[in-house]
Amino acid sequence: MAHYDFNMPISEAEARALRVNDTVTLNGTLFGIRDATYIHMFDRGRKTRFDMSGHAVIHTAPNVKWVGETKATPSGYAPVCVGTTTSDRMERFTRQLMSEYGVRIVIGKGGLREGSLSAFKDLGGVYLAVVGGAAALETTWVEQIEDVDLDDLNPESLWKFRVKGFGPLLVSMDSHGGSLHTQVNQLARGKRAAALAALGVKT
Repeated sequence: MAHYDFNMPISEAEARALRVNDTVTLNGTLFGIRDATYIHMFDRGRKTRFDMSGHAVIHTAPNVKWVGETKATPSGYAPVCVGTTTSDRMERFTRQLMSEYGVRIVIGKGGLREGSLSAFKDLGGVYLAVVGGAAALETTWVEQIEDVDLDDLNPESLWKFRVKGFGPLLVSMDSHGGSLHTQVNQLARGKRAAALAALGVKT
């Protein structure tokens, strides 16, 4: 188990060096993305002007405030609450996100499934887990909303955040087939089976 401080973007080699149970802190650029963003990009053929190669995305639809475009707020938006949403319903987009846009890191709650694990292995990426209910803390790691694209989808726009000390986050899926989510599921199923057997319940 090791800790990594990354100034984004990162290389494939850096992504592949990460293993389950490592921790990561991000600095620099972080992109915010959610269901509608994915659907418009991959089901409806819309393209973003952002270069996300080697970068991380976080599953979020942030609460923001329009304050006007200034030097301090170049996008016109200030962050109010940048929370993280459950990743599972965005499972089908992971491989396209990586293959078409070069994304290396996906951040969210609850993990992803086998298709994403396969994409991480084939293309060199990881999933970083955020504990639920940590939105207030996460927001303190966001220095600025630098830019926004596909803003007709607001709040499910494609956000470009500048972050500092974003983490530490836990590597819960890696490019070597490791998944804490699979391990926990298997452990829970084993304990359930043992408890039912002890009670004499047949399954």
